[in-house]
Amino acid sequence: MEITRRDMLGIMAKTGIAGMAIGAAQAAEAPLGEMTASGAKSLKELMSALDRAPRRRDFKEVPMILTSEDQWDHEALQHLLHYKGKYKQVWDNTAIDGPWLNLMRNSLNAQVWAFRHPDFLVVSATHGPAHLALYDDHLWEKYQLPKLLNDKFKENVFMKVQPAGHADPKNFEDETGAFSPHDNNIPVLQARGVVFLACHNAIFEISSKLHEKGVNPDKLSVPQMVAEFSNHLIPGAILTPGIVGTLPELGFAGFQYAK
Repeated sequence: MEITRRDMLGIMAKTGIAGMAIGAAQAAEAPLGEMTASGAKSLKELMSALDRAPRRRDFKEVPMILTSEDQWDHEALQHLLHYKGKYKQVWDNTAIDGPWLNLMRNSLNAQVWAFRHPDFLVVSATHGPAHLALYDDHLWEKYQLPKLLNDKFKENVFMKVQPAGHADPKNFEDETGAFSPHDNNIPVLQARGVVFLACHNAIFEISSKLHEKGVNPDKLSVPQMVAEFSNHLIPGAILTPGIVGTLPELGFAGFQYAK
């Protein structure tokens, strides 16, 4: 069964699982407001198309190498590759404890307001340790993901909306507002149109590592664990067959590479 991102958010609201608006904060938190720049017609069209595009999250088993389009979020990825906007950038993000969210925010701010490209699209090609930020709270707790980071992060702080996220977005010069360093988190960036790509290879690698270490509460096989991790990606993420293999496709589509 394929469900859209909108379906996912509705289910989450009914079940009390953390998540609201385009990203996920806590269920009791108010939704984020409109945060795209004025005149961002193409970007808003893409966001709407991605919101409607199905994300498969009912996997039972997933192999090491994907060979069929129904094994990843093909439709959503195609919308991204055919984005009508002229200005677009893909960030090769691997370091979860680095400035990756801050850099994308800075790039977006400069492109939108300094260079006046309201349709500027930022994409996070997420893999390596940074990929841990794309799993929901359930997996962080169940598989003791903080231990993989030496407990530097006790929870998925990257999905937590700060008070700055609810500041007036019209005041883009607010030094403590939604576009400032006080609001470097995934949900706010998603609300601004940033797209986070998930990596099947990263999922397979972490599943294999946890399986080998015996961190496997349900005694799953590796393909079953890969399925569970794929099913628990954050709302809005686009599952790809592998980031390093998807980066060339983005390059062919005109995305500027950044790291």
